[in-house]
Amino acid sequence: MTITPREIQRLRQQAGVGMMDAKQALTDAGGDFDKAMELLRERGLAKAAKKAGRLATEGTVGSYLHIQADHPVLGVMVELACETDFVAKSPEFNQVANDIALHISWSNPRWITREEVDPAAVEKEKELIEREARAAGKPEQAIPKIVEGRLEKFYEENVLYEQPFVNRDKFDGTIGDMVAALAAKMGENVTVRRFCRIAVGQD
Repeated sequence: MTITPREIQRLRQQAGVGMMDAKQALTDAGGDFDKAMELLRERGLAKAAKKAGRLATEGTVGSYLHIQADHPVLGVMVELACETDFVAKSPEFNQVANDIALHISWSNPRWITREEVDPAAVEKEKELIEREARAAGKPEQAIPKIVEGRLEKFYEENVLYEQPFVNRDKFDGTIGDMVAALAAKMGENVTVRRFCRIAVGQD
């Protein structure tokens, strides 16, 4: 098996990794480019997971304004945090922050992660789902599964990290996946710390 410098360079550019990491991935993948990309993604995400507990005191503010009839009617600001100002100033990092702001303008999430969801809101949703299921005549033994499935939908509708990114052509995955992929590529702990969405006529 011969791995050419051209293949290594191509993998480096697409995956955003060093030469030795690209060469090792191609070697481990038996020269299969797609498999090497997947290996690098898995390794990057594993490294990023180890760094998730590190302090992220740098970052940027992403923003989005929705213009209607020549004036802004909706605005979003989101703080995307990282560990170093080098990463915070990078064009890709800032683009992701703006992409997340755009997504929030459309999805209007209530929380960033599942861990932040108010337990009282979850209990209220479960009770509502159970009542609806019983009113619809669903078998009692089927109700727990129905509740479980509908709760997943509840999280997807209300939790930022659980929501599929609005532009599937640009990124096919959830916002959580997007943040994790960015963290893996940058080699730092990256997280959405907070956001604010303001729309004319909405509380």
